[in-house]
Amino acid sequence: MPAETAAADVVATDVAALWRLAAAASDADVDRALGRAGNSRGRPGLADFAVLLSEAAAARVEDLAQVAHRITLARFGATVRLFSPLYLSNECVSTCTYCGFSAGNDIARRTLTVAEVEAEAAELFRRGFRHILLVSGEHARIVNRDYLVDCVRAVAPRFAQVSIEVQVWDTDTYRRLLAVGCDGVTVYQEAYDPVTYAAVHLKGKKRNYAWRLAAPDRAAEAGMRRLAIGALLGLHPDWRSEAITLAAHAQALSRRWWRCEVSVALPRLRPAAGGYQAVEPVGDAAFVQLLCALRIVLPDLGISLSTREPAALRDALVPLGVTIMSAGSHTEPGGYASESAAEPQFAISDTRSPLEVAAALRAAGYDPVWKDWQRA
Repeated sequence: MPAETAAADVVATDVAALWRLAAAASDADVDRALGRAGNSRGRPGLADFAVLLSEAAAARVEDLAQVAHRITLARFGATVRLFSPLYLSNECVSTCTYCGFSAGNDIARRTLTVAEVEAEAAELFRRGFRHILLVSGEHARIVNRDYLVDCVRAVAPRFAQVSIEVQVWDTDTYRRLLAVGCDGVTVYQEAYDPVTYAAVHLKGKKRNYAWRLAAPDRAAEAGMRRLAIGALLGLHPDWRSEAITLAAHAQALSRRWWRCEVSVALPRLRPAAGGYQAVEPVGDAAFVQLLCALRIVLPDLGISLSTREPAALRDALVPLGVTIMSAGSHTEPGGYASESAAEPQFAISDTRSPLEVAAALRAAGYDPVWKDWQRA
């Protein structure tokens, strides 16, 4: 691991001081933060981000939305990249209170064979996808390094870009995955507050907060092109402090690993086996404010929106900064090429087909991008 990492920058972030800025922000502070947007000589920073999360900014969400829309069009054009998750396994030895795959949940478990993974991937390719995300629970014996390497090797010839969202690994393992066609790693820290993190991760290797936080650094060191991070909104009672730390992490990764494409996701808790309830649900208004603030302060950041959110809200959020969307998703192993009796990780809200999502984007004046990269 490098002597210096983006994770170290995150740990050093004075979140409490930034939260105090948010708590005390005035309308004039919001004006100043918005005035720096798009100004190359005075680009907004984390202090401005905190201000844009304030109650004062919440009263001016329309102003934030207009600025976020303008920046998104300038940086990304009217485009949204589409991808699909392919769940390999819901086997898990970690106990995470919020997750449907948690080891203590009495659910139907399944791990796809490599041949089944290839069949599922072929169906996703037939549906138009050229970007795919391989997802699994955390079971180092069943979903081990060799299995993951075999799965990536099986699907990579069809897809322009393959990412993984699995348990975190060391740099050498990420190099092995890169060598067979994986070029992106997604790691949700879930909760950035260490106390909350310990309270919801009760058993398993995922309890190691620091090891997980530094995983994107290890992936970048291995040569991965795409780094995706996120916090599960609703685990921590203060969404603003979690958002500040998420933004600090994204900013640090972008600066330290400037050759990588960095993106964030903003998943909100959804019903899942185990029945976990959000400590403090994040409402739609706060969700919109957060998305706009991220786009304004981190203009080159990819922002991903999953099928956790309902169709109408997803369509409405696209102009405010969304650049990546999943579509037609299944959150259980299998389900694309054939029916699956395995338990999903969580319930989805947007049940539209990929073609329906693409049609909705076109109707709104956006170009659905199925492929934006090709290995040479």
